[in-house]
Amino acid sequence: MSAQTDPADLPGVTKRQGPGSGTPRLPGPRGGRDRKVGAPSGGGSGEGRVLNVFSHGVLVIWGLLVTMPLLWAVVSSFKDDTEIFGSPWGLPSVLHFDNWSRAWDKANMGQYFFNSLIVVGGSLIGTMLLGAMAAYVLARFDFPGNRFVYFLFVGGMGFPVILALVPLFFVMKNMALLDTYHGLILVYIAYSLPFTVFFLSGFFRTLPTSVAEAALIDGASHTRTFFQVMLPMAKPGLISVGIFNFLGQWNQYLLPTVLNVGDPDKKMLTQGLVALAVSQGYKGDWSGLFAGLTIAMLPVLAAYIVFQRQVVAGLTAGALK
Repeated sequence: MSAQTDPADLPGVTKRQGPGSGTPRLPGPRGGRDRKVGAPSGGGSGEGRVLNVFSHGVLVIWGLLVTMPLLWAVVSSFKDDTEIFGSPWGLPSVLHFDNWSRAWDKANMGQYFFNSLIVVGGSLIGTMLLGAMAAYVLARFDFPGNRFVYFLFVGGMGFPVILALVPLFFVMKNMALLDTYHGLILVYIAYSLPFTVFFLSGFFRTLPTSVAEAALIDGASHTRTFFQVMLPMAKPGLISVGIFNFLGQWNQYLLPTVLNVGDPDKKMLTQGLVALAVSQGYKGDWSGLFAGLTIAMLPVLAAYIVFQRQVVAGLTAGALK
């Protein structure tokens, strides 16, 4: 067997002294720095730049596909019908704010807006409170049937709502909850609880147990520990799941259509928007239709713009920990 040859003894290899001189270096390109023996030549940096440009280009295209229809609807809400069909991609010559007032008053979009605000506000508070309490217990306490209850909530996420519409209608009718705010609030809470419990239970598992144990040692009860210690620590997750629940409940159309059938003054914004699309389509009032559409989507856009950082922080908190 031949003895192994030291790379430093190879022709053209420069052995440097000083700190970090244990690895011999090969002469680099003319005018460049020496590189270590066995070190990559850096040929992959070009591929990384190409991939980076490609991924950013895809994101830009996707962003345009999402934002352009929204901007077009907002711009069209300030045009009259002639401008909408004459120059659909141009800016309005005059801002017609009367489109918004006509949709708000004559089409009853204002009444439908406040109905949705009452129902979604009440259901969101109930969903977050009950969901956080259930998720905390399932995540931090071991008791017989813990996993069974957890998987019941997980199974509820996969249950199609359309299969429960007929029995739900008769249950609500027998309990005199049709065409009522509180009846729809209860249904929205039940509809949103499975996802809320699933999301928050995983988030509560990432929180440190030492803080809760310190609070219990100091004499705090489990209720006080939950509301004053653990719940504030879970704020990013609460905001994230709250935004998702708000989006789902605000855009809900199927449930209010089935459960609000008698009183037209109790309709939700989605129901009013569909009625507006039908009536304004026959009348040819397309500017009022675009104004009503903009009124319906503004709260959703505002909620996400205000809480976008908290949403991203809540989604990545579990992975980072």
